[in-house]
Amino acid sequence: MNICGSMPEGLKDSIVDIIRRSVEGKHVGVACSGGLDSGLVSAIAKEYAESVTLYTCGTTNAFDVSMAKDLSKRLNLPFVHVLITKGNIEDLIKEIVTATGVSDPFTISYELQLFSVCKEAKEDIILTGQGADEYFMGCAKYVGQTRDDFELLKNAGVERLMNVSVPCEMEIAKYFGKTLVYPYLEPSVVSEVEKLDPESLIPKDMDSRKSVLKDVAAELGYGFLAERKKKSSQYGSGTTDLIRALAKERGVGYANLIAIYYDEVVYGQKSKERGAVVNARIDPIVKLKAEKILMEMGKSPSDAIEEFYRKIIKDHGE
Repeated sequence: MNICGSMPEGLKDSIVDIIRRSVEGKHVGVACSGGLDSGLVSAIAKEYAESVTLYTCGTTNAFDVSMAKDLSKRLNLPFVHVLITKGNIEDLIKEIVTATGVSDPFTISYELQLFSVCKEAKEDIILTGQGADEYFMGCAKYVGQTRDDFELLKNAGVERLMNVSVPCEMEIAKYFGKTLVYPYLEPSVVSEVEKLDPESLIPKDMDSRKSVLKDVAAELGYGFLAERKKKSSQYGSGTTDLIRALAKERGVGYANLIAIYYDEVVYGQKSKERGAVVNARIDPIVKLKAEKILMEMGKSPSDAIEEFYRKIIKDHGE
């Protein structure tokens, strides 16, 4: 796993330093999925904090819950399962809309875990592993990319993180009176990551994702964290499956269900003006390049899709 000495000397120290300064002598909670990112944060925090409690949001048999329980035993840290069910998820979605004003279905499904943790946690300070996927290349989309496409994906990921995810999380923290700590987004840490040769960050396969962060964990004596598997939070927690089940019961799509909840909170009733939602999977590089061109043209992806659909109808004489 060693990356041939390409890891800057200061990277490990900068990660430890920001956690130490944030938690020393304090009672803190960790939004913990049980994976490498939050696991390393938890392990370091234990060395300096007065107390550390792991909080994991998920369904009864969720992957993240199982992983976090195992991690709590390995680190000898208390664990709290923040249960999310078919019975409480609708209220949680409506409350996160109230707290943040966010309407995007993906953002809501991704941030619902942190929201639930902040709602449950007794501590005022909550640590998170947010940012590790974007800076240490934890997503499958980074595997095997060329340098140019890697930079495009990375920049887009960081842009969404800083312009969408973090602002949403700041609203969540404000709503519950919490302070969020982002060790992997700390400028001193990001500065050390930027010293790396991109070739050492681009994963060659799924197992080599976050190789640099795995090396940091190993150097700090937590090598077992490098072997821990991880799913995206909305899947590892079971959130997506719950929302899909509710959407199916109501005879609507996933995104439309979130739209219904949003309108009920914001307008007091279900809006009748929403358009249909198109769900499609395309190559992420194609998506990014096309959306950049659309932005220059002053068009949205929705505009482009509708134009394409209208052309199909016209070409077929409908």
